[in-house]
Amino acid sequence: MNLNKVFLIGRVATQPEMKTTSSGQSVCTLSIATNRIWKDKAGQKKEESQFHRIVLWQKLAEISSQFLNKGSLVMIEGRIQNRSWEDKTGAKRYTTEIVAEAMQLGPRASGETAKPYNPSNNPKKDKGEVEEDDIPIIEDGEEIDVKDIPF
Repeated sequence: MNLNKVFLIGRVATQPEMKTTSSGQSVCTLSIATNRIWKDKAGQKKEESQFHRIVLWQKLAEISSQFLNKGSLVMIEGRIQNRSWEDKTGAKRYTTEIVAEAMQLGPRASGETAKPYNPSNNPKKDKGEVEEDDIPIIEDGEEIDVKDIPF
């Protein structure tokens, strides 16, 4: 059995960049930052940030470019993809990115939460929606308890 699945919860680190391919498909790229907090052997609090390149296609691309801004909280569900290409000088270049398959927008400024969008669900039936009570609201500076994550 094989599995390529990623769940990331973090803040948007770069303003989403929307483009359209030559075939007319919408694609949006952005970066999100995730933080890891731990204590070293001396008991000192340590923090490390990781930045992840996210690629969103079609409806997810449109939603992310419309509702996400730098600093927005977002959860991305997707898969890891490695790509390579030759740059203008002929050197081989590599990148690793997350191709989003589902996205959950974080709380809005007014305290409301956006409904999740999952392209594999039929939007007319709202199967992908989660009740607001099921989604924990995590304020800035609070540590996330694994028991509070709804998946």
